[in-house]
Order: sequence, then structure tokens, then C-alpha cells
Amino acid sequence: MMRVTNKSVNESVIMRLNSISSDLFRANEVISSGKKINRLSDDPVGLVSVLNLRASLANLDQLERNLAAGRSWLEAGESALSQVESILSATKALCVQMASGNVGPFQRSNATAVVEGYLQQILALANTRVGGRYIFGGTKTDMAPFDLHEGAEVVYQGNENPFSIKIGRNMDLAVGRNGKQVFGDGDFDWSDPDAGHDNVFKTLIDLKAHLSGNDTESVRETLSRLDDHLHQIRSVISDTGAKTLRLDAKERIIDDLKLGYTERMSRIEDCDIAEAVMSLKSKELAYQAALASSSRVMQLSLVNFI
Repeated sequence: MMRVTNKSVNESVIMRLNSISSDLFRANEVISSGKKINRLSDDPVGLVSVLNLRASLANLDQLERNLAAGRSWLEAGESALSQVESILSATKALCVQMASGNVGPFQRSNATAVVEGYLQQILALANTRVGGRYIFGGTKTDMAPFDLHEGAEVVYQGNENPFSIKIGRNMDLAVGRNGKQVFGDGDFDWSDPDAGHDNVFKTLIDLKAHLSGNDTESVRETLSRLDDHLHQIRSVISDTGAKTLRLDAKERIIDDLKLGYTERMSRIEDCDIAEAVMSLKSKELAYQAALASSSRVMQLSLVNFI
């Protein structure tokens, strides 16, 4: 008959105690963390799934930040253009008044100061910034897109590529603007009164000259140019509203995706607390029983064992 040595018995007992102790530690860790998976060995396949879901959630968080930034740009653009619309409407009302036969040269001359004020206001709005970046200069967002030269010419310093944000895989949305498309192309001879009829700034500069020269016919003709500008500005405002609705739809999609990913991740890694507590109690009992059994086998007291 093979004789079992005390050393073998002791090693077997210690290994069993270590194994039960490890189980007890993991059971306690599950409860303290609230997670079934705390390391790769707990569930390799589940952990890979959780990491993939976390990466997907991180991508969605980035998209949410993009959407928030894009919304700020669209809101700032809509606010600026709404003010431009109001100023152009006020300019139109002024033209109607100044084209009247009841108004004299002196009043028309004085009205040039009003138009100059309108010009400066629209220029400031065309140079609107969000977070220090200009929204009407295309992708050239670090420089004021419009500059007034000697009060007679407004130069566009931006480019023709609207600033865009990423709202999905291979999906971008232009939230900035090519200033030329909004306020008109400035590539013409500014000294020519017949040039630049689609340019808001040229219209106001010409109107000042008409009022100063008491040219009522030209003042009256300015009304049609202002109507064209108003139509263009309202078109851009409408387009901005459509883009805002698109952001709203995208945000709802992202919210649904985040909820789905979070629920899937929870099913994989979150523990059932009641079940985890029962498991811990069971392992505590097993550990206590193993200690008692080991003490008898090794003829050691619990105090000696510790």
C-alpha cells in the first residue's frame, strides 16, 4: 500500500484552500464592481464583445460632440442671417422713403449715414465667429472673411469650401458657409455702378452714392436688388433650418444606438446582484468548511493555520 506523506497532504490541503480562496475573492469582486467580467480570464469572448461595444460608444460620443458643435454653427449662422434680413428690409423701407418726391436732397444726403451704419452692421454679421472661428469664410476659419477697403470695396478673404463636420461614417454636413454664396461674389470692378448687382455690400455702397447724389431713380432701382438679396438670404436661412432638422434626426439615431449598445453591454458584463450575493455566501460557507476540514486533517487549529 502506498503511503501518503504529511507533506503531500499539506500541499493538497493548501492548494484546495487557495482555490476556494480565489473563488471567494472573485465572488466578492463581482459584487464590489457590479461586473461579471473583471479580467480576460473571466470571459474572453464576452470581454472582446464588451470592448467592441465600448469602442462603438466612444465613436458615438465623438459624433455627439460633432453634432453639438455643428448645431452651434448653424444657430449662429441663422441668427446672423436673420439680422441681415432685418437690416436689408429696413434698407428697403428707407429706399421707398427716399425715392418719394416728398423728400429733398438734404434728407437723402443725411440718409447716407444710415446706410453706412447698415453696411457696417452687415459686415460685422458676415464676420460672425463661433468659438473664435469664422463661419462665413469656408474652411478658412482663422481669418475674418470680409474686409472693407477704404469704404469703397469689400474683399472676400475666405475660400469656397464650406466648413463641414462628420455626422456618420462617410457622411459630412456643411455647417459653415462660402461667404460668396451668401453675400455675393466680389470679383468685379467696384468702381463700376453697373457691376456687382448680386453683392450685398456693393448694393449698399452704391446706394450711399445714389443718396449723396440725389439720384432718386437709382435709389428706386435699388429696391429690386434688395429684393434679390432678401431672396438669397432667406434661401440660406431655409437651408440652415433643413440642416438643423437633419442634425435632430441624427441625434435621435445616435440616442437609440447608444441605448442599444449600453443594454447589450450590460447583459454581457453586469451581474445579477441577488445571484452574486448568494454565490458569495455559498463560497464563504465552502471556505469556512474547508478551513475546518483542513484543521482536522492537519491537526492544526485555525489560529495556527493563519
